[in-house]
Amino acid sequence: MPAAAFQAARVARCRAPDAGSKPAAARIGCPTRRGVTLVEMLIVVSIIGLIVAVSFPAFSAGIDSVRMSSATGMVSSFLNSAVNRAERRQQAVELIVTPKENLLTMYTNEPGFERKLRMPDGISIQAVLPAFDDEAPDSPRQLVLLPGATAPGIGILLANQHGSRRIVRLDPMTGIPRVESLDSVSRDAAKEAAK
Repeated sequence: MPAAAFQAARVARCRAPDAGSKPAAARIGCPTRRGVTLVEMLIVVSIIGLIVAVSFPAFSAGIDSVRMSSATGMVSSFLNSAVNRAERRQQAVELIVTPKENLLTMYTNEPGFERKLRMPDGISIQAVLPAFDDEAPDSPRQLVLLPGATAPGIGILLANQHGSRRIVRLDPMTGIPRVESLDSVSRDAAKEAAK
């Protein structure tokens, strides 16, 4: 019973107003009421939701940009390995580009040798350049790399969901793949047209 009486006296002391003393919440031993109201919680949640909604498109575009860079690097590496295999091993290499399946395949006359490269999600092979008039844009294109011969001057056009496009070209003189961004080319052409 003395504990209950002590508790009642403490609560009464905290509630009783003293004319020259500290507020009840600042007194030693007095319980304070701290917490968040429902309105404050709703405001914080709505601000966080607004920030996420505003930043999501930029985040999504950044992810697609990383995927595009990764895909162009993989295609460059794949073409480079095909040229190196033809030159260093003195083997004919067949390269098949299938835009419909977003797939590059490499074959040689070595038994069991087959390499495939599938594009990551969100990246598609639009076309193989130069395009021929009698050929559908999404039909498979077969190329043969011969040892000691010049590499075919082809380009593989890649695009993502946001409309960004890049071409991976195989330089016929050096046999080294290089990447061209069509976005920067169109910006440069627009600047020239404005002058």
